[in-house]
Amino acid sequence: MVEPADFPAVGAPAPAANLPALRRSLRAGRRQIGRSARRLASAAVARKLSTLPAFQRASRVAGYWPADGEIDPLPALARAFAAGKACYLPVLCPQRDGHLYFAPWWPGAPLRRNRFGIAEPVALRRAWLAPRMLDLVLVPLVGFDMAGNRLGMGGGYYDRSFAFVRLACWRRPRLVGVAFDRQRVAGLPRRPWDVPLDAVITERNRHSFRPL
Repeated sequence: MVEPADFPAVGAPAPAANLPALRRSLRAGRRQIGRSARRLASAAVARKLSTLPAFQRASRVAGYWPADGEIDPLPALARAFAAGKACYLPVLCPQRDGHLYFAPWWPGAPLRRNRFGIAEPVALRRAWLAPRMLDLVLVPLVGFDMAGNRLGMGGGYYDRSFAFVRLACWRRPRLVGVAFDRQRVAGLPRRPWDVPLDAVITERNRHSFRPL
């Protein structure tokens, strides 16, 4: 575990008004990462995730299909599947616009593109899980800070879908962001609807914000 002081600040804490510009800059930066470096980083994240107690305990693990330069969580999901865990990817819910459900995934599972061009598993609606039925979710992000705040793509899908975890009575799923180390920023505002992360795993470090 590395202390926050070991990391140089990347810019100043971002006011909410500056988030669109920060988002554009971070997205451009991660898209510049080369294929070989991206593959090595994704493998390193998978190894670190597999040592987490929350990963080892989990029976139902969700990830996402990488897009727009996001770090690839599929190697971590493949490890989970090989360990006998049920794995899932998000699907857009037609009955609840702006919310996510999670459909079964396995290596080689059939996929189709949603309206954003992101791959989703081809699965019957009755096989989908509601977010609260998961044990561990690997969350995509554009930026993160050392308080567990997450900057997403701006659509609010994860904040709406996992809003229930802000209640003290909820202990799962654990929300673990996965990212490149360069996506860390000095500070992000936490707005009332933002859902904080329990941890962030990068190719270099594990940042835990709550016991896992």
